[in-house]
Amino acid sequence: MDSTPSPLADGALHDFGRPDAGWRRRVYTIIFEADTRAGRIFDLLLIWAILASVAVVVLDSVGSVHARFGGAFQVIEWAFTVLFTGEYIARLACVRRPARYARSVFGIIDLLAVLPTWLALLAPELHALIDVRILRLLRMFRVLKMSEYVVEYRALGGALAASRRKILVFLSFVLMAVLVMGTLMYVVEGAENGFTSIPIGIYWAVTTMTTVGFGDITPRTDLGRAIASLMMLLGWGVLAVPTGIVSAEFTAQRFRPGEPTTRTCPECLSEGHETTAAFCRDCGAKLPPHQKD
Repeated sequence: MDSTPSPLADGALHDFGRPDAGWRRRVYTIIFEADTRAGRIFDLLLIWAILASVAVVVLDSVGSVHARFGGAFQVIEWAFTVLFTGEYIARLACVRRPARYARSVFGIIDLLAVLPTWLALLAPELHALIDVRILRLLRMFRVLKMSEYVVEYRALGGALAASRRKILVFLSFVLMAVLVMGTLMYVVEGAENGFTSIPIGIYWAVTTMTTVGFGDITPRTDLGRAIASLMMLLGWGVLAVPTGIVSAEFTAQRFRPGEPTTRTCPECLSEGHETTAAFCRDCGAKLPPHQKD
């Protein structure tokens, strides 16, 4: 297997800079490195905070629940907002390149987790954006890089990366199929049967191929029904192809012996080194010792 870090791995997405020493180094170890006891406790607490905050957002959207507990939900929401804001500031403070972290994928997600509530406070007309808080759930992807999930995390990332070209070719075929079939149905059925344009025909082809079948547009002619039957049969095969591609890549993966960790190389900042590794696999620099529970 290629030793290049997975494109989905946290270390491959950014290069924020690990502090050399001091309180920033200690905070960095707790927040960004999950293979330490303190880091694992921090990530577990963060998981529960994310799930609890998402539950509050979901329950608050129910009218009857909001009418009864709206005031309590507002207090709890502000508590979560202050908590996540403090965590976001801590992440910015403990890295050597905070601007790079702020522009990263996870940095943007972290900002979106707290920004809607503050915007609604400063500009009440933007209160409709407050439901964007549900994006906090995406922060679970960061937490899933904890050491006990690293193997699965890297396996998924490696399989998706290795399958990207095959999946792209498959999606190209699907797009061509729905375009051709949608146009054909537009010609065969016509506006009198609801196929008023080629885009409408493509919409019908997509819903039919994916076996959704809303039924708002249906063929009326015998030839149209024959085409629809072909699309339905084709849809069964189409649904299985992406799963087969990724599953084949999972089977083909060959992991190196040893369990990867989230240890960060102090020189090149790559992650995913094995527990027994003494030197960085990318630049050869000496690694800090692996800290066990």
